[in-house]
Amino acid sequence: MDVSNFSNWPKIIMHIDMNAFFASIEQRDDPLLSGKPVAITNGQKGSCIITCSYEARAFGIKTGMRFSEAKIKCPSLIKKSSNPKKYTKISSNIMGILRDVSPDIEIFSIDEAFLDLTNCRKIYASPVNVAYLIKDRILKSVNLPCSIGISGDKSTAKFAAKMRKPDGVTIINPRESESILANYSVKELCGVSNGIQSFLNYHGVFVCGDMKNIPISILASRFGNIGRKIWLMAQGKDIDTLKLNASPAKSIGHGKVTAPNLRNQYDIKKILHYMSEKVARRMRDNNFESNIFIIGIKIYKGWIHKRFKTEYHINHGRDIFKICLKAFKSILSVHGIYQVQVTAISPRPINIQKDFLLDDISKKKKLDHVVDSINRKFGDFRLQPARLLGKLDTPDVISPSWRPTGFKRSV
Repeated sequence: MDVSNFSNWPKIIMHIDMNAFFASIEQRDDPLLSGKPVAITNGQKGSCIITCSYEARAFGIKTGMRFSEAKIKCPSLIKKSSNPKKYTKISSNIMGILRDVSPDIEIFSIDEAFLDLTNCRKIYASPVNVAYLIKDRILKSVNLPCSIGISGDKSTAKFAAKMRKPDGVTIINPRESESILANYSVKELCGVSNGIQSFLNYHGVFVCGDMKNIPISILASRFGNIGRKIWLMAQGKDIDTLKLNASPAKSIGHGKVTAPNLRNQYDIKKILHYMSEKVARRMRDNNFESNIFIIGIKIYKGWIHKRFKTEYHINHGRDIFKICLKAFKSILSVHGIYQVQVTAISPRPINIQKDFLLDDISKKKKLDHVVDSINRKFGDFRLQPARLLGKLDTPDVISPSWRPTGFKRSV
């Protein structure tokens, strides 16, 4: 493409997508895995595939598939336990490389980011040069491949990055984006779930080119702003701008998938206590406290959620654990569980209003400060409640909203 063409683009947006990120890291670190079908699971006992190598994808193996099912498709499939702390460290290095290229960056996930190069036109010869500069720096720094898409908006750039995987660079001129997208299924667009796809199909929209045949109001009335965004995305007209700054914390939570139909009361309480401590510690690490908590337990028929509001704002693990027990005292005795979730809603900065008369809370804060200091120095949960001692199979999980800095950086 003629480099001069980029000067006429209203916006120059780049999407960087690491290829099979977790699996690529494991293949990089273990030569015996190179070129082999590898599936990453959450812990050695994990039964669900988090991601897999391209060699495994060739057999039809996908994220979310049960390992036992995947093993039937690919008998030579190798199971590898995830290592979230290693992945987040490498991701932080990659995001640092991208931030050096352009300060206008949105970290979309642990292995994806958007760059806005619009204000960098005079610095670089062309976005294509920038793409290969990024690929070269990432390869030299962490020895991993990535795919890059370049276009005039976020959605089309992300779509472009998927077109040549792995290790490709794809450019879609904004003037040509509508015609290029026209023959692709609407399911290829970011954010189009099975439910949205079914709704669109019902209204005669199967490929992106069909979208202009229906009014935007049809999607807006059913899905609100998301519907409007999808209508524009299908025509290469996404108006979403980069989110350069992390939004304030709306919630802080941790969850765990348990053994199927778990009924052992001691194990259930142990897991709830552990999730409570993780939420509390994460709030304290980021100087937050909350007085609204949602406790969720998934039973065979689905999720049961309980919402509690405390008299005071708290961030002490045992206080949150007491809420868990109060919320599900009757449920835990009659149902087996499959998953738990403990979430603090609308956390606020600590000490907005000091409670001078609450000596008990002050003592808890002093205790938490000492425990947190020791754990930061010697490792996570070196000091912990007695109930949590002993084997508890709760491998760390990377949140989809993980970021290298801020309150989302925890695993």
